[in-house]
Amino acid sequence: MSTQAMPTGPSDGPVLRLHDDPAATLEAASWALAAMIGTMRDALTSPLAQVLAADPQRTAVLEAAGLVRRDGDDLVPHPALVPADEPTARSAVEARLSSLRQALSAATHDETSAEGGWAGQSDEVLLSQGRASAATGRALATKVVPRLSGLAERLGRDGGRVLDVGTGVAALALALAGEFPHAEIVGIDILDRALDLARKELASAPAGADRVSLRRLDVAEVSDRSRYDLIWLPAPFVAESTLTVALPRLIDALRPGGWLVAGTNPAPAQPLRQAVGRWNAVRSGGNSFDTDHMAATLTDAGMEDVRRFPTVPGGPVLVAARRTG
Repeated sequence: MSTQAMPTGPSDGPVLRLHDDPAATLEAASWALAAMIGTMRDALTSPLAQVLAADPQRTAVLEAAGLVRRDGDDLVPHPALVPADEPTARSAVEARLSSLRQALSAATHDETSAEGGWAGQSDEVLLSQGRASAATGRALATKVVPRLSGLAERLGRDGGRVLDVGTGVAALALALAGEFPHAEIVGIDILDRALDLARKELASAPAGADRVSLRRLDVAEVSDRSRYDLIWLPAPFVAESTLTVALPRLIDALRPGGWLVAGTNPAPAQPLRQAVGRWNAVRSGGNSFDTDHMAATLTDAGMEDVRRFPTVPGGPVLVAARRTG
């Protein structure tokens, strides 16, 4: 059985149409997502062709959803089922699991309570979301840093420092520590439970954990001056009021010529994805800044050489800007 990825494009696959029973259609779509996640997860340890053949009923769901098509006796998967490498695949599975768990939480909990946002999420959600960020850390280190003037040299020698805002379970910090064996990474977060999980993750990490330190600190209270060569800011997860206060402080925390890289979400073309993105951001204590807004904000703050680095089609865009001097 062949599993060469099928081509993709704007018109590929069926379009979600609600018809006369919208609840049934959306419920079926959630099962299709579960089939996708389960297939991707099984493919972490077995060849994809074997995984598809082992569960024909689940594969039939993927086929009906447009994620697999038949070419004679061959099953041809959509590229979304065929990631570039194992670490990327593992991060993708964790990201989808996190999203699905958050959707279930939204359906069953009152997110307007004091325990809303990330504090109201389970350990499983925190771990899934955090581990998914490891892929961002690797992409940041291998694809973005080398293209930012002087940054690879700074992080490649003793004394290089990175600030990981909203470190969560420290997966991104560990990824950066692995890629830059001379750099010191400081992870900050305001959620004690996330930091407790991070300490456990660091204790079981094979390497690099000795150069990752954790601090309980609100990003709006960062007071370091000219200390870091790179600051990672996962902008969608920070409340807008906090982000407004934090950005000038983060810029001051950069060494002259240092870089701030902000993760952002582009404005989706599809109205449903736009609405879901805004809802998810706000209920998680974040904001609805998109890529254009963040780029303009950094420019207005006096940062220079503002650049954009797309990740995957339709996925996050990393916005980088350098402190003058």
